[in-house]
Amino acid sequence: MHGRQGRAELPFDGRDLGAAQGRDAALIAAVVDALPSPTVVLDPRGVIVLVNSAWVNDGRKHGLSIRPGADYFTEAVGLADDPDGRTLVAELRELMAGERSEMSIDRSMPGLSGTGRLWFHVQGTRVGGAGHVVVTHTDVTARVLAERASSWQARHDHLTELPNRAHLHELINRELHRPDHPAVSVLFLDVDGFKDVNDSLGHEVGDELLRQMSARLLEATRAQDTVGRLGGDEFVVLCRNCDTDGAAALAARCQAAFVEPFELGGRRLTLGASIGIAGTDGGNRRSVRSTELVRDADLAMYAAKAAGRGRVRVFSPDLRSAAETRMQLAAELRDAIAGDQLVLHYQPIVQLSTGTCTGMEALVRWQHPERGLLPPSDFVPLAAQHDLMAELTCWVLRTATGQAVAWDAAGLPLVMNVNISAEHFSAGTLTDDVAAALEASGLPPDRLVVELTETSVAEDPVSAAAQLARLRVTGVEVSIDDFGSGFSSISQLVALPAGLLKIDRSLVTCAAGRAGQAAAAIEAVVGLADAFGMRSLAEGVETAEQLAMATALGCTFAQGFHIARPMPAEDIPAWMAARTRGAAPLPLLTDAASLSRGLGSAVGSG
Repeated sequence: MHGRQGRAELPFDGRDLGAAQGRDAALIAAVVDALPSPTVVLDPRGVIVLVNSAWVNDGRKHGLSIRPGADYFTEAVGLADDPDGRTLVAELRELMAGERSEMSIDRSMPGLSGTGRLWFHVQGTRVGGAGHVVVTHTDVTARVLAERASSWQARHDHLTELPNRAHLHELINRELHRPDHPAVSVLFLDVDGFKDVNDSLGHEVGDELLRQMSARLLEATRAQDTVGRLGGDEFVVLCRNCDTDGAAALAARCQAAFVEPFELGGRRLTLGASIGIAGTDGGNRRSVRSTELVRDADLAMYAAKAAGRGRVRVFSPDLRSAAETRMQLAAELRDAIAGDQLVLHYQPIVQLSTGTCTGMEALVRWQHPERGLLPPSDFVPLAAQHDLMAELTCWVLRTATGQAVAWDAAGLPLVMNVNISAEHFSAGTLTDDVAAALEASGLPPDRLVVELTETSVAEDPVSAAAQLARLRVTGVEVSIDDFGSGFSSISQLVALPAGLLKIDRSLVTCAAGRAGQAAAAIEAVVGLADAFGMRSLAEGVETAEQLAMATALGCTFAQGFHIARPMPAEDIPAWMAARTRGAAPLPLLTDAASLSRGLGSAVGSG
């Protein structure tokens, strides 16, 4: 037994460690005692014949007292009768028998005295020829806990502590390959309006919103479901043993969880969610991968958002077919821009005080070799999604300015209007691209108008204003498009250097019975334009009455189907000639004045 602390005990009886006696036994005991890790020496039967101070001290710390004479094998299995413990004993026996040269194993066992679970690296080495073994026990608990924490962090979102994208796919694949074949469904949830929160209240508030949302989703889902965050404002819910009908009910609960306003930055905000659902039954689930299931749910979510937000949509094969068509079109669009498949149609713009056509708006079309002439709604969103907008806009600028020069040579000096996308602003190349198009075509700068919407400059209004100011210095005019749609901001009129305000068609083509209110709104916008030294243009004019109203209310310009539909460049000279001959006259100003008096009465009575 131990004498004083710090010295190893060595009960030799002639059979132990060969014939070691006296100084040899003391030397061996000193060497073992000097080892920093808890160490024991076992005889060929597995009986402990020697322990060091580290072993004794570690035992005291954990409330154990395993001394020489104890059966190591019995004690090892008694501490934790688990596969690791049984493997440890089996390999030590093989080492003693000379069937292996060494053994090494990581062993976990429950901690005693409230210390928590412990991990040890156990290593055995055979010494001598009689089968004695030295076994060291290195505490690797800190390392294992650090590795587990790192592994957990790698598989979870740091903000919400929910499973992240990689771990979600692991969990979904594991569920898809369960032998009992339960139904599996996935919800793909996107928060409606999250970007507005980030932009207006800041990212810290946005992060708090995501934490609150994750907590509500955890409360709304079942215990067997898993809520994860893909990134941004996108969440995925793995619905175990759940078909699409059950998933739809679960989606409704998730949406209901967002009904109560969120408390954010001292404000109460109500936000919704668009949810897509994809599921698989027990019959075909093994052939489905997690990436496919999440992709299908994502497609359904975008369909739900396109239907008006706050909706739930279950995936159907037609959504995938449409997505594949869009992907094919996107690939073809890049070649179409570089080739000769794009064309421009031009819609005339008339000056209302004279009835003269003074300009054209360039509107892009795609002459697809198989699908025919495609409207911009079929491919412009694809260009935005695949970072092609700047390239597309440059093509329009080059083509439109070149066409304006060609018309000028034919005696048609027209101003050219070209739409600019938000992506072009963010690229920061707008002024250089406009300058390059003007230089290549030879069009004077004052014959070009670039049109933009308020929303296109919302992300970085300072940068956008700087670019537009540089354009106006060169003589290029700037127009704010679609003013009056959504929530138009007067502050934008102050910040943006623009000379033309386009009144949105929603005001011009007002609903029946609301002409008075629409006229009042148009008159207010015209007044704003005048106050800021800007001219105004009524777009979307479809009837003679709407044209007369725009004229009476003081709009400078107008365009719309009533005046002319967009047409190919080669049709413009004939249209202009017919208009010059009076084939399509504007309403007489006397009629406009009468209409103005009628609208004034309507507003006054209304």
